[in-house]
Formats: sequence, C-alpha cells, structure tokens
Amino acid sequence: MNYPTVHRATLYEKLPDDTVRCGLCERKCIIQNGKMGFCRTRININGELYTLVYGNLSALESRPIEIKPFFHYWPGSTALTFSTWSCNFECQWCQNYHLSRRTPNPFRDSFISQEEVLSQALIRGDRGLCASFQEPTLLTDWILNLFREGSRRGLYCCYVSNGYMTLQALRLLKDSGMDAIKIDMKGDAEVYQRYCGGIDVEKVWRNIHEAKRMGLHVEVVNLIVTGVNDDESCLECIIERHLKEAGAETPIHFTRYYPAYKFSNPPTKIEILERAYEMAKKAGVEYPYIGNVPGHRYENTYCPNCGELLIKRFGYTIIKCKLTAEKRCPKCKHKIPIVGEVNKRIIG
Repeated sequence: MNYPTVHRATLYEKLPDDTVRCGLCERKCIIQNGKMGFCRTRININGELYTLVYGNLSALESRPIEIKPFFHYWPGSTALTFSTWSCNFECQWCQNYHLSRRTPNPFRDSFISQEEVLSQALIRGDRGLCASFQEPTLLTDWILNLFREGSRRGLYCCYVSNGYMTLQALRLLKDSGMDAIKIDMKGDAEVYQRYCGGIDVEKVWRNIHEAKRMGLHVEVVNLIVTGVNDDESCLECIIERHLKEAGAETPIHFTRYYPAYKFSNPPTKIEILERAYEMAKKAGVEYPYIGNVPGHRYENTYCPNCGELLIKRFGYTIIKCKLTAEKRCPKCKHKIPIVGEVNKRIIG
C-alpha cells in the first residue's frame, strides 16, 4: 500500500507462515497475512505489520487541560489535542463512538505531518500536546516522533488513555517525551469482561503502577455508570487498588456518566458521586474529585493537611488559585503535588 497513512509498525513479532503478533496493546493480536487486528488500525501485509493511522487524524483542536481531566498538571493551560480512529475496547457507553467505532480508510483519509501539528500548537499558543478523544495508543507509531520534537521545543506531552498498552509501548512513550498520562478505570474485573470487550483489568492497574514508577504524572478517572459500576463494593475495590498502585497523592476523578452510544441508563446520581468522593477521602486519597458536575464543591482542590480551598473551578475553568509560587498551601505551607506552571493569569 503506497499511502501516507500506511506505515511500518514499531512493535510486532514475526511468526511462522507470514503471521505476526502485534506488540502495541495487551490484546497482542495474532494476525494472519492480509488480515487486521482487533482495533482495525493494523494490518499484516506479507508478514509485516503496518499501521493504517500514521498521521491519520480525526480531530485537532486546542482544549483546556482540565477537560481531560488533568487537575494537577499545568493548570490553566491549553493543549493541542488530537486523535485518530477506532479503539481496542468496546465500551457500550462511549462518548466519542463516532471516532472510536470508525475503521480507518487509507484510500480516503488524509495525512497530517508531525511538523504541521507542532506548528499549529505554537501558533495557537498551546502549552502542550495531548492525544485524546479515542484511544491514543493506536496512534503511537506516529506520536513517538511528535513527542520527541515537541519536548525539544518545550511543549508538554500527555496521553488520555484506557491504559491497555504493553509495557514496551509505555516505555517507548516515556522515552520519547511523554510525561503524563490520564488513565480511565472502568470498574472491577467483571465490568471489563462484560462491557469493555473481554479486557484484563490487572493490565490496567499494572500500567498505572508502572507509569508512576517511571516518573510520569498520573491521574485516574472512574466514570461511574448507572447500574454498571456504581455499587459500593465496586467503588471500594477501585479506591483500594488506587491507593495500592497509584498512591494517596495521585488524583482520582469520579466522573458523572450520561447516556451515549448503546447505553441508555440514566445519568449518575450526584449522591453516588459524592459517596465515592467521601469514601476515597476516608480511605486516605488526598485528592479525589467529582467530574461532569460544573460548580460542585468537590471539583475544587483542597489542602489535604488543613482543608483550605486552594483552586476553585467551574467546569473546565479555574476561577481562583491561592497556591503560593512554590505550590504550597498559603495557610499551612503544605506542598501540593502539581506538575508545571500554574497559569499566572488565573491567580487571584
């Protein structure tokens, strides 16, 4: 295939009879000649694995970093955010199904170079780069060079991910300049098996742990879906594992679900989100948050030592920031773990 979005893949293993094993995500698809893997973005051509989404972008726009959500990573900044097509999960409530359920088409899709994306980020005044919207792991082959050059030019580089990449892929991303990852935690083992396409939840927890060990900034999101993962036992499981694998200082966002794609269950009750927040605080999580409820008091950052309100938010906007220049609580001087500069325009 002589198309710009078709490119030799980075991670795969050759097997007998022109078969290959993909090494990008933990599905590790075994793909016969002429066939695609589960995600539909990788194809075996004569015993070699190719990606169909090299520079094949489905979206490109400047977005607040808080919308990811990242609350402890370059607060108040914007990131040039981009995505490709398809996914390696099958979540039935996907908010971006128009992207995640579409198969890439190299005969029709257009190519965007890394240099063009970098230029756009600098022209728009974005502070960083963020792969998001659908699962960015599928775009990794193209992103590696983008992040290398972006880091060299002073841009931060991050992923908004389901966390199901292989450790080799995670290490390559870290080495290329990625310094933060937001990982969605869908629920317990049963939720992943029943609703996400037979996924092994332990691989996601492993990657959360390994990302922290590698020195990446990590934030975890638990979308609480009505009738799926909103029971107290599931919430307890997630909170306990979060403390074990990510640590007390790692933010966890309990986010409100709204009906989408194939799922019509009603939106998450606010009291369930509040209960999750309070359970996390009681268990020792220092920075729990509630998401998708603009104006709620639990979308703010409070000092875990004295309770002082430090960052007041409304949705994806920072209204007020009381942190000192050293990112400490002005009342008790407790150090708050925040990566990067706080946008000085929002400090009041």
